[in-house]
Amino acid sequence: MDEEKKASENPLKVNRRHFFSQLSVGIGSLALGSLLIPDLFKKGAQQLALEQPLGVAHFAPKAKRIIYLFQAGAPSQLETFDYKPILRKRMGEDLPESIRKGQRLTNMTANQDKFPLMPPKIRFQQHGESRTWVSDFFPHIAKIADEITVVRSMHTEAINHDPAITFFQTGSQISGRPSMGSWLSYGLGSENKNLPSFVVLTSRGKGNSQGLYSKLWSSGFLDSKHQGVLLRSGKDPVLYLNDPEGISRADKRHLLDHVSSLNKLHHVETGDDEIESRIAQYEMAYRMQMSVPDVMDISKEPQSIIDLYGEDCQVPGTYAANALQARRLAENGVRFIQLYHQGWDQHGNLHNEMAGQAKDVDQASAALVLDLKQRGMLDDTLVVWGGEFGRGNYAQGKFDPENYGRDHHPKAFSIWMAGGGIKPGLNYGKTDEFGYNVIENPVHINDFHATLMHAMGLDHEQLTYKYQGRRFRLTDVAGNVIKDLLA
Repeated sequence: MDEEKKASENPLKVNRRHFFSQLSVGIGSLALGSLLIPDLFKKGAQQLALEQPLGVAHFAPKAKRIIYLFQAGAPSQLETFDYKPILRKRMGEDLPESIRKGQRLTNMTANQDKFPLMPPKIRFQQHGESRTWVSDFFPHIAKIADEITVVRSMHTEAINHDPAITFFQTGSQISGRPSMGSWLSYGLGSENKNLPSFVVLTSRGKGNSQGLYSKLWSSGFLDSKHQGVLLRSGKDPVLYLNDPEGISRADKRHLLDHVSSLNKLHHVETGDDEIESRIAQYEMAYRMQMSVPDVMDISKEPQSIIDLYGEDCQVPGTYAANALQARRLAENGVRFIQLYHQGWDQHGNLHNEMAGQAKDVDQASAALVLDLKQRGMLDDTLVVWGGEFGRGNYAQGKFDPENYGRDHHPKAFSIWMAGGGIKPGLNYGKTDEFGYNVIENPVHINDFHATLMHAMGLDHEQLTYKYQGRRFRLTDVAGNVIKDLLA
């Protein structure tokens, strides 16, 4: 019995003699190493610091959180924020080769004999003191023209949806890297121990929808506790979070305590840090059982807020409902809130489909900015709106001014940002008169990521993680902070 008792108290079966003999070897090795390489431990500490979550910003941040309104499928910049009157004057003419320059096209248009220029059917107007061009598809966003900065000079290398959206979310066209929200969670930690630092909400529009995959909010090679948590509409916002019938809160606490004890023993035996993450996730799930239903309950929102976002905000799973939830999550300390709205892939019937898509998102997007501002939260909340690439200025397929589509175009497109240390009422960057190439102040995705991280108080070159012998970062080996965008 005495031997059994000792074994249970010492699961690794390490006796005192063995422990001290191994310790002496370890200390001797460290001493010898310090004599041979005087800077060994100094370098090790610096490297270790780069591989650990900082928990604090590198410098004073402008923003505490990001709400990213991702328009999956890529809305056309020519029907949103990049007004090009020459397209109407030269409608039907072939896109000049001096403009196209033999650039890569998708298989959907590469074999076209002609590339007839196609103007948007929708009207554009200038708004606010900033005189920002906004199409009539977005009357509510037009009203906040002086609150937003429109970047019309975005560009990327990816020409197809999956690598393009993966690039925007992870900094790489290849799957497996940590997402932007995971990097921010890793670098800054959480502001609320009862909610994840990274939350994802999805909605589906009326147009052609590209797939959304969990790799877009994956933590990749970072600790799994930085993974984005998908909140769903309906009775169970998080799958498998609720307890089975008959299990009380006290029973669940008792069970978790025992499971935690077993996991801690297993961690001692294996040294696998992922076990500690598993323990933390069990605890987070336990706390989320109380916090998530409260955050998701909009019944106490005043009618003025319902009117601001529109009646759709009372319908779970809609873009408007998710936009309102994003504000509530931001209020409760969630660091990165990612909304995906599907349906922007208009290869045909573009005018009619975009009208429906714009109606889905216009009011709620503007409402989110106004709601944050009236609560004093816009100054430290960075809101981003945009898709994964742009659209071509020519008609895809047969030329038909009444029913046209636009193919993918990575060389020039538009996004907008608001709050969080970004200059308001700014029109940044410029495309050529045909809206095909960037000719002023280009912004690559790496630059975009570097700028967002800077607004959050992070140096994109310093926030790294060593994996498979290489130090990775969100911006890979590129990226410059666009300081002209910063307030």
